[in-house]
Amino acid sequence: MALGSPQHEHPFGHLIDTLQSEQYAERRYFNPQKLSDVRYEKLPFCMRVLLESTIRKCDGFYIKTEDVSSILDWQKQQNQAEVAFSPARVLLQDFTGIPAMVDLAAMRDALAKQGVDPNLVNPRCPTDLIVDHSLQIDYSKCAIQSPPSPVDESHGATVRSPAGRPSPRGSSSGSHCAGQRPGHRGGCSKASCSDPPSGRSTAVQIENTPLLCPFHLQPVSEPETMIRNQEMELIRNKERLQFFKWCSKAFKNINVVPPDINTVHQLNLEYLCQVVQEGEGFIYPDSVVGTDSHTTMINGLGILGWGVGGIESEAVMLGQPVSLTLPQVVGCKLVGTISPLATSIDIVLGITKHLRQAGIGGKFVEFFGPGVQQLSAPDRTTIANMCPEYNATVSFFPVDDITLQHFKHTICSEEKLVVLEDYLKAIKLFRSYSDQSEEPQYSEVIEMNLSSIVPHVSGPKRPQDRVAVTCMKEDFINCLNEKVGFKGFHISKEKQATRVPFLHEGAEYNLAHGSVVIAAVISCTNNCNPSVMLAAGLLAKKAIEAGLVVKPYIRTSLVPGSGTVTHYLNTSGVLPYLGKLGFEVVGYGCATCVGNTAPLPESVVDAIKQGDLVACGVLSGNRHLEGRLCDCVRANYLASPPLVVAYAIAGTVSINLETEPLGVNSEGKDVYLRDIWPSKEEVNHTEENIVIASMFKELRSRMEKGSTFWNSLESAESPLFPWDPKSTYIRCPSFFSKLSKEACTPQSIEGAYPLLFLGDKVTTDHISPAGSIARVSAAAKYLQSKRLTPREFNSYGARRGNDAVMTRGTFASIKLQNRLMGKAGPKTLHIPSGQTLDVFEAAERYQKDGVPLIILAGKEYGSGSSRDWAAKGPYLLGVRAVIAESFEKIHRNHLVGMGIAPLQFLPGQNADSLELCGKERFTINIPQELIPRQQLIVQTSTGKSFSVTALFESDMDVAFFRHGGILKYVARSLLP
Repeated sequence: MALGSPQHEHPFGHLIDTLQSEQYAERRYFNPQKLSDVRYEKLPFCMRVLLESTIRKCDGFYIKTEDVSSILDWQKQQNQAEVAFSPARVLLQDFTGIPAMVDLAAMRDALAKQGVDPNLVNPRCPTDLIVDHSLQIDYSKCAIQSPPSPVDESHGATVRSPAGRPSPRGSSSGSHCAGQRPGHRGGCSKASCSDPPSGRSTAVQIENTPLLCPFHLQPVSEPETMIRNQEMELIRNKERLQFFKWCSKAFKNINVVPPDINTVHQLNLEYLCQVVQEGEGFIYPDSVVGTDSHTTMINGLGILGWGVGGIESEAVMLGQPVSLTLPQVVGCKLVGTISPLATSIDIVLGITKHLRQAGIGGKFVEFFGPGVQQLSAPDRTTIANMCPEYNATVSFFPVDDITLQHFKHTICSEEKLVVLEDYLKAIKLFRSYSDQSEEPQYSEVIEMNLSSIVPHVSGPKRPQDRVAVTCMKEDFINCLNEKVGFKGFHISKEKQATRVPFLHEGAEYNLAHGSVVIAAVISCTNNCNPSVMLAAGLLAKKAIEAGLVVKPYIRTSLVPGSGTVTHYLNTSGVLPYLGKLGFEVVGYGCATCVGNTAPLPESVVDAIKQGDLVACGVLSGNRHLEGRLCDCVRANYLASPPLVVAYAIAGTVSINLETEPLGVNSEGKDVYLRDIWPSKEEVNHTEENIVIASMFKELRSRMEKGSTFWNSLESAESPLFPWDPKSTYIRCPSFFSKLSKEACTPQSIEGAYPLLFLGDKVTTDHISPAGSIARVSAAAKYLQSKRLTPREFNSYGARRGNDAVMTRGTFASIKLQNRLMGKAGPKTLHIPSGQTLDVFEAAERYQKDGVPLIILAGKEYGSGSSRDWAAKGPYLLGVRAVIAESFEKIHRNHLVGMGIAPLQFLPGQNADSLELCGKERFTINIPQELIPRQQLIVQTSTGKSFSVTALFESDMDVAFFRHGGILKYVARSLLP
């Protein structure tokens, strides 16, 4: 029903309030505070978001007044009561989005045949579909400075594309350069063997410079690389992209973001999130469920959201709420002061480790306490993103002043920012850490002292050997003393003080054990957070201003992970200072980590060998095995980017950075690390006001313009999708075949054979198609009948829009343990004939004979990652029910959503205790007046009889089952 509709009085209409100000037009909203219930202000903030949604969406069917009462009584109802939650929006990536949109397109066809206007079929919940999972790296560059001539090795000729551009011959998917040789790591960047000429500008225009693969000497410039990958993406995925383009024009309430704009989780953070939504004449808190694994990042901005499976997201799109057992909410109280030397990475990993040890699996986490204000918005989203690492469902940071400051540079106009703040304060969703009376009640509270987070480095030989920076000097000396092993070098006491003088560029220097000879700042993997790269740049700036330098013999380099990193370092003004210390941009790709470091000066190598010195390399990458950087550099440490710069200035790792100076300035004054280390406030200010503002401006521009090939892509203009019968990627599924106007009363399942007889812990990996398509599978036979070669099969994931492929791949796992068979594999017994067949072929034969099917299983059926085809596939195979000892909850929901009955053996019973062999015929008596959790009688052809519990948890579940699943339920709701 429409909110506030006079024909249907809203059960909580008395809570409607008005937000008024001279700065904006008035807005209406549901105000939970008008309940005058003291329990509201004791709820955790994430529970308040749930409550507001439940009040606003209460309709008496999907969401009931009892749900509101349960949430208010959360302290007593947690882990017990089941409530319904309607998020504000749905977030899809294209792999999971395509089957959902194919289903809607098929629903339009089915309703059009019944004389219904197909334009009535649209997502009921606002949906964003981001096409970001289609890109494959067919072309990439391998960079060197001062490259040789572009000549093809095998033929001695320059390789050119038809347009005259250098062409990466023979490039294939997954290879980073043409004709990849054994031992050549794709995507490598080699530094030049000679130092950059003095006086070179730090504004290195790497992005537009043709680069050569050092192994094949074939140039690939960055713009061309991008264009070629985009071209390949368009060719490979043309059918899918044309379908998405049609969806963007045909459906209302859906926003399709084309390829090459940004990743789904970044768009969610930077563009799609609204914090406060407006719709149906009301404002309300933003919330989201998404099929992307990074959906939880959004909780760092005070927006409640988590990941769901394909069928769950499809159900929400169609107007069904998410079923949720009221969770325990753990309050994580942050106290203490963060160490000045701790970077964002240290903080995030420290908090993640603490929460992992706390044992909070399956719970919500909400952060509070004075320490929260020390975390920037990017810090919070990164912590929220780490939920899978500590097994939490959600890590929620309520909106506060820091969040508002972040929104000023991202999503908000001035007017919206005022509305947002006034509204959140009006319903007590704005967090003030100065007011102790605002403290909610939590299921439990765990406290973490941020002072305990200290910066670490890893080494000298393995990344798992962490060393606190404050203990670095002591630990290095211990490494010299220890026997040769994972950490030790076994240098005798009398040789530990060895110093070797040498000449470099006419000046004399000394090397000792612990001397740094390689220092590489790399922004990849664990150091992609802008704050740590900015910290390195700001430290370099302060070092230059303090008169510090890096000794010229140290091999320094700066390898940004992408052009974006160079952009924000340049925008913030720190790139020239890094360059002055020797950290110049040398290219983009894997360099120092994989041993692609230019040779050290001969005088340095000679000095190391002469003194048998343990020389050191320091880098901010993720690999540093002994001798990997250079065979004469035995000790290698992973460190944050600013610490790499600091150790380069110090020239040694054998230093206590707290008590010993980094160096001496031109005036002879000692300069300590604390003198030049940028404060967290400085880094956050630069990140928020310069970097983030610039990045968001660029993103909005790209969103408005779109990509050239997407804009020029042709697609149908009709309300019905023109299915191509020759397509092997997009196919109209048979979910709506023989759609009747009225749902049938529940029918008993008579004389069903078990398609499969399974054991415990059958996962969605066993059930749902995933990965490559085996050449001898039922899906392969189908594709070969369409004249495709095995090289053209692609994967099940790429063909999720084709039910013929996906159904044939259901239960196609080679690890499937079917008790009807003697060994693992995707086979089953066709019981009437005694033949061993592919699962699909057996199901097809049963369907031709009009025989219904069931599945027998053990404990935890459907565990593992959530997959829509783990329920869709069995439905299309003709499975009517699954009888198991227990079900994974999400998969149970999926089965109900597809009209398959999840039936549970009574406690203490299973197939073995009932002496079932799996070859019987089963009749399941289903009454016409089916109710939730009703016990049903199962009779077998051998004369046995036993009871099972029908795991329909609500009237809504029963309604979906009666209609044959949610898709048919929604379709019938649109019939006249």
